[in-house]
Amino acid sequence: MEKPLIVLTNDDGIDAPGLKELFTAVRGLGRRFVVAPATNQSAASHSFSLRKPILVERRKPGWYAVAGTPTDCVLIAHHGIFQRSIDLVISGINDSPNLGDDVLYSGTVAAAIEAALLGIPAIALSYLRTGENLPAVHRLLGTLVPLLLKGLLPKKCLLNINIPAGEIRGIRVTRLGHRIYRDMAIRKHLPDGGLCYTIDGEMDFKATRGSDFEAVYAGFISVTPLHLDMTHHYELRRLERAFRKLGLV
Repeated sequence: MEKPLIVLTNDDGIDAPGLKELFTAVRGLGRRFVVAPATNQSAASHSFSLRKPILVERRKPGWYAVAGTPTDCVLIAHHGIFQRSIDLVISGINDSPNLGDDVLYSGTVAAAIEAALLGIPAIALSYLRTGENLPAVHRLLGTLVPLLLKGLLPKKCLLNINIPAGEIRGIRVTRLGHRIYRDMAIRKHLPDGGLCYTIDGEMDFKATRGSDFEAVYAGFISVTPLHLDMTHHYELRRLERAFRKLGLV
């Protein structure tokens, strides 16, 4: 029986330490291939390079550097590089957490989302503090990967996993919390008389009960199932009733 094909990607770039650690962590779980951005693509979200040539360089056997976004990497792996179906995509290990509203901006999570859209089981994996608790990552993936390969998740569902710093107290299945962004547009005058802005700022969060923030900052591995149906189902029903009263439907 052919071993499962596991594609690893990220948004920090093909040379990122977290990707190399992930490659080691999935040893023995299937045939490992890396298809990752050639350069850092943090906060690229779900952008992709439409109708543009994308250079792909084979760095070494099984390692492909893509001059594009994390989403490009998954699309090229699925539609271009491999002559058979991909069994699992793991994106990471990101060098900082992807919690709550971060998932909307994260290239790490976007790669896993693209895999899920293609019907491939997927994980987005991030550190709270880079490189900490790698043995726990090995144990978690050793248990979780076989379950995902056997159909643990429904179609178009993925797992967003965050690894805490310090002592690990266990695992919690969580929901997305709420990130607080205190963004600023910092203005700067250029020598040629032009004007530029740098978007920067601070981040905080609400430690809501049952959230990924609460779990990770209490020392638990956070495992959050995400699905791709963005429909607001309650609002759908409310609008239907309102439109009926107005004779619009």
